[in-house]
Amino acid sequence: MMDFVTTAKVAIQANAIAIGIGKLSIIPILISVLTYLNYDLVDPENQPRVTKKLLKEYDFIVVGGGSAGSVVVNRLTENPEWSVLLLEAGGKEIEISEIPALSSYLQKSKLDWKYRPQAQDSACQAMEDNRCCWPRGKVLGGSSVLNAMLYVRGNRRDYDQWESFGNPGWGYDDVLPYFKKSQDQRNPFLAQNTTYHSTDITSGIETSIQFHEKMHFTGGYLTVQDSPFNTPLSSAYLQAAQELGYNILDINGEKQTGFTSCQYTMRKGTRCSAAKAFIRPIKNRKKFHLSLWTNVTRILINPRTKKAYGVEFIRNSHVETVFAKKEVILSAGAINTPQLLMLSGIGARDHLEELGIPVIQDLPGVGQNLQDHIGFGGLIFLIDKEISVISKRLIDLNVILRYAINEDGPLTSSNGLEVIGFVSTKYANQSDDWPDIEFMITSSAINTAGEQLVHAIGLRDDFYNEVYGAITNQDSFTILPMILRPKSQGYIKLKSKNPRDYPLIYHNYLTNPDDVKVLREGVKAGIAFAKTNSLKKFGTRLHTKPFPNCKHHPMFTDEYWECAIRQFTMTIYHMSCTAKMGPRSDPMAVVDPSLKVYGVEGLRVIDASIMPTIVSSNINAPVIMIGEKGSDLIKKDWLYRQKRSQFILPSFHRVVLEFEQLGIKGLCDRLTLMDFNNSYVVFMYPALLKPKSPGEIKLRSTDSANKVIYADYFADQSDKKILLKSLDFVITLQEYFTAATIQLQQLKFNNHRPRSEDMCA
Repeated sequence: MMDFVTTAKVAIQANAIAIGIGKLSIIPILISVLTYLNYDLVDPENQPRVTKKLLKEYDFIVVGGGSAGSVVVNRLTENPEWSVLLLEAGGKEIEISEIPALSSYLQKSKLDWKYRPQAQDSACQAMEDNRCCWPRGKVLGGSSVLNAMLYVRGNRRDYDQWESFGNPGWGYDDVLPYFKKSQDQRNPFLAQNTTYHSTDITSGIETSIQFHEKMHFTGGYLTVQDSPFNTPLSSAYLQAAQELGYNILDINGEKQTGFTSCQYTMRKGTRCSAAKAFIRPIKNRKKFHLSLWTNVTRILINPRTKKAYGVEFIRNSHVETVFAKKEVILSAGAINTPQLLMLSGIGARDHLEELGIPVIQDLPGVGQNLQDHIGFGGLIFLIDKEISVISKRLIDLNVILRYAINEDGPLTSSNGLEVIGFVSTKYANQSDDWPDIEFMITSSAINTAGEQLVHAIGLRDDFYNEVYGAITNQDSFTILPMILRPKSQGYIKLKSKNPRDYPLIYHNYLTNPDDVKVLREGVKAGIAFAKTNSLKKFGTRLHTKPFPNCKHHPMFTDEYWECAIRQFTMTIYHMSCTAKMGPRSDPMAVVDPSLKVYGVEGLRVIDASIMPTIVSSNINAPVIMIGEKGSDLIKKDWLYRQKRSQFILPSFHRVVLEFEQLGIKGLCDRLTLMDFNNSYVVFMYPALLKPKSPGEIKLRSTDSANKVIYADYFADQSDKKILLKSLDFVITLQEYFTAATIQLQQLKFNNHRPRSEDMCA
């Protein structure tokens, strides 16, 4: 018992210092139990190793180890010849960051950048100083360490719209494979995998690669699962949705309109952050180096050639420089990425010159187009049964032991979030399956979550006490309507040229009146949802205490709800779109569809900044997808360039053949393979199964032997597009070929005039 007490004291002191929290309440008890039981979370061998002495030069430098950056370094280091350095401003994850129910304790801690936008009258009026809090993860894993862990991909139309803006390769069919590539789906009904078995010829070891024909994948790095714990309210929410005519469905499937139990980036009962998923497994890769507590101050760019060649950063209070042989990749997030671009001379000329920053590339779109999801936090419904997730009920040794031993119970709850739904208001096209409101339904509320959540979101004490003080710790649930495609756009600009100064953030929430209308309809839909018979049986009733500054409006009128929305505005922490992807013809585009910064060689952006428009969902899964696709774009570029690469991409050439004697015209790629000396050979020959290009046969005369054949291959451009996509599949298999010591050989095309027996028209 003495060992337990000693360990407990050490754990309490260490964690209080580590995250800068004064009132720890449940945390000391929980940390003590976890440490005493030698829980996996506190095992230092599970953490990635920090590189003390950095090299002078790396092939790739990745700035930011968040949801995208973690993926990028994982995928780039799959090539054992490439050296990759990851620079992260924060430190490692700590024990409580892995416990879902304690995520609010991480906000305003040392793991949080603690950004606050400028005060604006349009929204956040009930917050301290009229300013919403914008927590961003300053930790390895980024905001995936702080977030609600929801795994939602977005709507097909989001990505098809990106492509329609002039971003080829970013349509839904193009990005879906990258969602699946990361995923390790643990729900057996969603997984339903088929398994392909293969045996390594040299070692005799059997391996299996699992595929799902459509929407999901198992075996990826990112664990996705259902919650281990749900309250009795969870099933009632789904029944209420069915009462209103909605389907219960996989919202990451073919359709989005409907409701579902939440899926999370969790592994059993703990958070599966991007760092846990993508960084910890590669900690032993020889050419992967990691530097933490490292603040990048600018990208080094040659002003004459406009080539990025390294980064400058502060580490251990010293200014250091590291060079990049190939590329610098910015994955610093929607706030830090535009800030670093501007500090490095990339941005709007007038703004940079005003601050005395030499202009490298005039890109007025840097920091513009800021988009975020917001919702209304005031739809609180009281119930009569003691079944809600209430913070004081978590301070129970049985609850803690249940979690520590079984990874189960209310501590695995993501702040009570259990069900999400996607609905269309009257302002959306009802036939489009492109909802404009997301419901986040939690079996908890601002009055049950304890003072820590009130502090985390920045709600003023006087507002809370007047509206919710009388119902503190009463069983409740919340329906939070979130607007999916806001028209209001903000911007970010530098406060000064000092990299230590936080940028100035203007969210511009609800400045477009259409956003108010849509969110107001979402509020009304939420109230109607709570009136269903499925929820009435719990004694459900709306908490109707008027908001202080809205009392002059009659309750339930449009005017009242608009006032209330502007008071209790909730950011959902989905900041994005500040370095948008677009064609060269778009004057506000910052990166091209390959994610290369316009006008600067050797510099890419791979994070939420590149979204042209915010997706219709929570954004962690889309950002991880961007990391996957961005990594492949880098690989393709450099594998084309490398003359001594392990594999050379096969070329496909259109060759029109004419043979006068037979009168044949068509397409033929005649291949000559090198002598493999009876080695084992894998030959990949893509075949178009459903061509859309029709050919024709015509007679030259009445002699049936004298005919003309027109194959007309690729007359329909979609045929060519599909075949070219087959190249992408070959490239994604690079690591598997390398692991199996397989080399792809270049296919050489003959230049001689073909003989009749060679014809393949």
